[in-house]
Amino acid sequence: MSDQVRHQRIKINGIWMHIAEQGTGPLVLLLHGFPQFWYSWRHQMGCLANKGYHVLAPDMRGYGDTDSPVSPTSYTVFHLVGDIIGLIDHFGEQKVVVVGADWGAVAAWHLGLFRPDRIKGLVCLCVPFKSRHPAKPTEFFTQTFGDGLYLTQFQEPGRAERAFARYDYLAVMKKFLLINKTDLLIAPPGMEIIDYLETPSLLPTWITEEELGVYADKFQESGFTGGLNYYRAMDLSWELLAPWQGSKITIPSKLIIGDKDIGFKDGGTKEYIEGNTFKTLVPDHEVVILDGHHFIQEEKPQQVSAEILSFLAKFSCD
Repeated sequence: MSDQVRHQRIKINGIWMHIAEQGTGPLVLLLHGFPQFWYSWRHQMGCLANKGYHVLAPDMRGYGDTDSPVSPTSYTVFHLVGDIIGLIDHFGEQKVVVVGADWGAVAAWHLGLFRPDRIKGLVCLCVPFKSRHPAKPTEFFTQTFGDGLYLTQFQEPGRAERAFARYDYLAVMKKFLLINKTDLLIAPPGMEIIDYLETPSLLPTWITEEELGVYADKFQESGFTGGLNYYRAMDLSWELLAPWQGSKITIPSKLIIGDKDIGFKDGGTKEYIEGNTFKTLVPDHEVVILDGHHFIQEEKPQQVSAEILSFLAKFSCD
């Protein structure tokens, strides 16, 4: 077996960032999404480390034991990319493979867009790369879906935090991590999204009460504002991304997505990734569709680890 998970905090891009690491060898970065922290990669870390890789799983800015800047303006995709480039520099690597899920996938795609010179390849879970939309995100979402869409409700500082506070932290984690809705997350008029999400009475086999408790304890320490600020920076990121309108990601990429993910069928994701636009924007890619939901690396850990390892094998001679 590989050595155990090691922890450290290092100064990166103006913040103190906590990272969990395991193994030695070629560097692989694992980037989590909302609402998670490094722990979401616990299954993949050991698997990849045992296959000879040095695995780094940071708490992204705003999460866990990493600093959480107060202003949403500190959470643009440029900040996220800067954090990861800082990590790569800190460990003295020139090019690495990056794996990202949810917001971690957004960060990974933009790493490939901004700094292809530093990335061997990308594995992105749940979220395909999309070109910059002609309309400002919050205006488009509000006009299209109204106030019930979770992305819209997350915009106002404090609103989601107040709604989440009506539940204990364990209940909030169950509502999000065990989500089994396949349509877009849109609450009925006058209802907050956290009230709309169900709390399952029985846990699925892929996660335990103790594991959910690890999440709940960590978010009780950190709060949710850091993670919500990613959504609150979407309009600013959109404005700053104007020079990259229509740009392609040319490095080798792999998309792993569950067939029951939020909006996969009803929200147009399946049609998008099978159509010409995605193929044009990310010409060197493969798509793997698994039987699963949004938090696929936890729900189907063996399959996701195997898919990551098959992708890493392409670079074994580098």
